Amino acid sequence: MLDQAEHDVLAYMTFPLAHRAKLHSTNPLERVNGEIKRRTEVVGIFPNEAAAIRLTGAVVLDINDEWASAERRYFSESSMADLYPKRDDDDAITGELVLST
Repeated sequence: MLDQAEHDVLAYMTFPLAHRAKLHSTNPLERVNGEIKRRTEVVGIFPNEAAAIRLTGAVVLDINDEWASAERRYFSESSMADLYPKRDDDDAITGELVLST
């Protein structure tokens, strides 16, 4: 079974070296879960399911905004740009992802 899954298990190895540690780590997910837990413990009991979903959505949006900002970006723009080849006619990137072999 492991032999059949080898390609999938090692897929992150095709990404640039700078990305690999972040790709195989669960730290970002643990941070999100921890922040949701911290905020929900403050509230204690939710009046309904929709209130819990709203709070969780707000926490996820806040974390997304942090990660998207220039100083807290999880993957830098330059390292992400290295994944996509530049087109000759302009500075736009193509839709094809180029991974190292």
